[in-house]
Amino acid sequence: MASTDDRDRTASAGGAPGDLQNFAVALRRTHGEISRLVHGFAQAHGLHPTDVQALGIVLDSPEPLTPGRLREQLGLTSGAVTACLDRLEKAGHIRRSRESTDRRVVHVHYVEGARAAARQYFLPLAQAAGRARERFDEEELATALRFLTALNEELGALRPPGR
Repeated sequence: MASTDDRDRTASAGGAPGDLQNFAVALRRTHGEISRLVHGFAQAHGLHPTDVQALGIVLDSPEPLTPGRLREQLGLTSGAVTACLDRLEKAGHIRRSRESTDRRVVHVHYVEGARAAARQYFLPLAQAAGRARERFDEEELATALRFLTALNEELGALRPPGR
């Protein structure tokens, strides 16, 4: 359940909790804090932040991921995705394999040892998320998750002009 302090912080931000401006500010701040951690991981591993974004997509993919699908999700050119995958493979984070039935199809896989390194680096992020979750009851968390899911669906449907 949200504490009085949490409600006071929301109220001091100005406007009602459902105010679009409050959501925009909070989402930008969350994005900025996560980006700061992603940039640190990228720098520590000799990668570009886009490479770390690609790793997240590979990790979260429910089915084998192809470079073409990764290109769509990142919004990059095929050449940029190839360079990204080359860097990730060279750094030992991913491996590429050919589909056994159609050798033209390439799948991208997260290397298990690299997964452990990412978990270790991002452990403070997971712990911070755990501490934040403790401030809310299950019903509030379900509402927050529904909102984030709906927002991601809406954002996923958007396409930048010219693409």
